[in-house]
Amino acid sequence: MTTVKTAKEIKILKEGGKILASVLREVAKNVRSGVATIELDELAEKLIRRAGGEPSFLNYKTRYDKIPYPASLCVSKSDEVVHGIPSKEKILIEGDIVSLDIGMKYKGLYTDMAITVPVGEINEKEKELIETTKEALKKGIKGAREGNRIGDISFAVQNYVEKKRFKVVRNLAGHGVGYKVHEEPEIPNFGKKGTGEILKEGMILAIEPMVTTGRHEIILDDDNWTWRTKDGSLSAHFEHTIVVTKKGGEVLTKE
Repeated sequence: MTTVKTAKEIKILKEGGKILASVLREVAKNVRSGVATIELDELAEKLIRRAGGEPSFLNYKTRYDKIPYPASLCVSKSDEVVHGIPSKEKILIEGDIVSLDIGMKYKGLYTDMAITVPVGEINEKEKELIETTKEALKKGIKGAREGNRIGDISFAVQNYVEKKRFKVVRNLAGHGVGYKVHEEPEIPNFGKKGTGEILKEGMILAIEPMVTTGRHEIILDDDNWTWRTKDGSLSAHFEHTIVVTKKGGEVLTKE
């Protein structure tokens, strides 16, 4: 069931979102060639706990997952779409693009966000992919207005991405958030205007475009968590936790 949060809860989510944004900013500063992704994970966990929060991804598991997620930060590079597991062996190299996805429980409430950043110099196609995904998130957030429907968010994302001649991933979606890591409603990155659940002021949503340079099909790695593009094409991912208002989505995960 989709929930509407109280003014007090939204205030806490804003506070937590601000902290989470600052944590992710610090983690992103450490993205460079030669860095083992486990180092980014360790930094993220340290900063979250120092701020009084708990990493919400660490040991997270649904009934659909075979194993709990083993880290605090998802680090997905190049053809990895989401949920890439950081490790000592997974090293960033010049020219990679890397998605950093992070979640936190703070004062009993959850926020979630992601960015995609370059490792050193990247080519123009990669830059365009990142900028398109980032802008698609803004389009989706703008559509998160009271009285609109989920499909209005989905359409805004898909329409913008496909005009730029990229593809949205269809097997994964955004979601409600706040009381849990994942709540209803599901928010696909494709759809039709005027369809789906009606948005109400106070709903907390995690909107997260996942965009590829190739086809939209994805496959699950043997690690049971990492999703990557089936055709090996590059992928980018951006996400914000927002609150639905009368004027549109208000971003909570910002400094």
